[in-house]
Amino acid sequence: MNQLTPLDRDLWGGAALTDAEFREIAAMLHQESRITLAPQKATLVRSRLSRRLREQGLKSFSDYIALVRRDIGERRQMIELLTTNHTHFFREVHHFNHLRNEMMPIWRGRNAREPLRIWSAASSSGEEVYTIAMTLLGQDLREAQWARTAGVQLFATDISDEMVKAVRNAEYPKGHLEQVPQPWRKLWTKETRDGFAIAPEARNLVTASQLNLFERWPWRHPFEAIFCRNVMIYFNEEAKAELEMRLVNQLVPGGALYIGHSERLVSKAKDFMIPCGHTMYRKPETVR
Repeated sequence: MNQLTPLDRDLWGGAALTDAEFREIAAMLHQESRITLAPQKATLVRSRLSRRLREQGLKSFSDYIALVRRDIGERRQMIELLTTNHTHFFREVHHFNHLRNEMMPIWRGRNAREPLRIWSAASSSGEEVYTIAMTLLGQDLREAQWARTAGVQLFATDISDEMVKAVRNAEYPKGHLEQVPQPWRKLWTKETRDGFAIAPEARNLVTASQLNLFERWPWRHPFEAIFCRNVMIYFNEEAKAELEMRLVNQLVPGGALYIGHSERLVSKAKDFMIPCGHTMYRKPETVR
């Protein structure tokens, strides 16, 4: 990786990021979140953190690294700035079609004494978990009744506190409404002055909390389905293998796992799951 030239400094303004400083930041990010930053991400790191240097009155990335090492709050802020939160409603729609057409008929016939639990494991700003909610509630009020009687519980987690706040707020720009198909849009969204909000019937199904996927999980019960999409691409092979097995172990027999469009199960976890479509897997009802 080359250091920035004087021209680069003029274009960007502020402090330059040296190779050594990039490696230190990358190492801290990996230690905290297991995310791996390739050398070609140096420009992204500099662009996302330069503003933070200015806000803190710091003149160099060396000073910023020293701050991050001693201040856990600033360390969390750095992680939030360096993690990508790109999502939209009904993204990779085949997952929700599978949820609706294959999993929901099974769940409708289940013993309703236990709640139906689904986890959005890297929820970003909430579009994924609210798409799950709308999918379960369906296209008319009569159909939605089953979700209430089934005791549906949706859990949304993200490493970023700001993203967790966005899930809880459940309000989105008007332009995002076009991502929601009309039948669900009419029932489960409400217009606001600046955009739209998720209707209470869907919001009430969701509990949002901050969680680092590589720390201890708080769950006491397994899940009927887990969405962990477009996050494993940021981990190295060792971290992927660890996370994949933990996800598989957190599913009930027969539970479904949905991963990102460019992801595949790469570890021994795939030996415990049955592919059921593109980036979709089910855990066997009995141990193979």
